[in-house]
Amino acid sequence: MKQPNDVFNDIQSKVSDLLKNSPARDVERNVRAMLSQGFSKLELVTREEFDAQAQVLARTRARLEELERRVAELEQKLPVTGQSS
Repeated sequence: MKQPNDVFNDIQSKVSDLLKNSPARDVERNVRAMLSQGFSKLELVTREEFDAQAQVLARTRARLEELERRVAELEQKLPVTGQSS
């Protein structure tokens, strides 16, 4: 999967090639500014940040499962008390 910056750079390059010898340089600058502003609003993260958070989540899930197992073992060791109303 391409990074957002790669997609932006590809689009920018293609627009630049189309308008290289055109008097529409202002259009290119405006398109570039609009795309940049649009991508910044998406609050995207890098693949490295995503992978790091996925690892944290996996470790947290494993720890939670271990703690749930230990609680279940401790609950089984508790004496059963009858409650009467």
